[in-house]
Amino acid sequence: MERQIERRHRGNVTNSVETAYGVTSLKEEQADAQRILELNRGHWEIENRVHWVRDVTYDEDRCRIRTANAPRVMATIRNLAMTIARMMGFRYIPDAHRAFTFCRRRKDVLEMWGIW
Repeated sequence: MERQIERRHRGNVTNSVETAYGVTSLKEEQADAQRILELNRGHWEIENRVHWVRDVTYDEDRCRIRTANAPRVMATIRNLAMTIARMMGFRYIPDAHRAFTFCRRRKDVLEMWGIW
């Protein structure tokens, strides 16, 4: 699979062409341009909705938990927190994080979750 992207800029910047190569296990009749585009966008949606949030909002890369099952458990807890926030209607996880952080009483958090 080969894809070329041509970018045109206004002003003094010259035109450039970027070529991206990819490997797929799809058969030729399954690997049309639309399908490849959908798969690529789906990949980046996961990257932006999960991994980026875990890296930036939860600062996962600097976490010092590194032994036994603890890193996997912490990743699961972070994923659970993101899922709960999205189910509650938060579009941006940092907004949910701030809302939960500044609740002064446990009852407030339980009310947010619809438990109390």
